[in-house]
Amino acid sequence: MHYVLAYDYDADYLERRIPLRAEHLALTWRYPASGDLVLGGVLDDPIDGALMLFQGPSPDVAHAFVAADPYVRNGLVKSRRVGPWHAVLGDAAPEPICV
Repeated sequence: MHYVLAYDYDADYLERRIPLRAEHLALTWRYPASGDLVLGGVLDDPIDGALMLFQGPSPDVAHAFVAADPYVRNGLVKSRRVGPWHAVLGDAAPEPICV
């Protein structure tokens, strides 16, 4: 199963992330090695949020990421959401729908 983590950043995110960025990136790079994080990145133009795609049997890994993320702990993320994503198209889709 796939789970999407969506962040909405605070208005001054770009300035405030500077002292936290190394810790945030170190955290993010631990997850692909385990296979839990498939993709992640910032929403661009404007940079006002981010999306991360996790995979696993439950959303627990995404919630653990949120709890450990220095951007969340320090208020750079004004809102967040974790939800299941039922992928039906593409090579990685667990239950592809064909026509």
